[in-house]
Amino acid sequence: MKTTLKLFSLLFASFFILSACSKDDDPADNDLFIGTYEGSVGFSSPDEGESVGTTQGSVRVTKVGDNYSFNFSNGIPSLNNIEMRRNDNSTIVIGDGNFGTITVTASTLRILYNRDGETWTANCER
Repeated sequence: MKTTLKLFSLLFASFFILSACSKDDDPADNDLFIGTYEGSVGFSSPDEGESVGTTQGSVRVTKVGDNYSFNFSNGIPSLNNIEMRRNDNSTIVIGDGNFGTITVTASTLRILYNRDGETWTANCER
């Protein structure tokens, strides 16, 4: 009887350990990354008056389907319809005049994105 109880205890402990949450969550798989990140944000544009120097602000991350939107504070234009690739905590966007990296985790957001001569930056946490 003691052997059976030990065996069941060991199986239960093994099941609990193996079913624990992964530390490598992926933005393509869940909504864990939706929310507001705060830190330094910036925007530069070739058009006069549109640039916003690096300053304290926030970025609100939203998700529709598999696409993310990054809504900046401080009058910075939003980045919309950014597709996060599956099994990758960041996306690298190259083509159509776009180049950049966006790295998002449950606690940090890093953006360096360039499109049509405009550049968005963010170094934020929550």
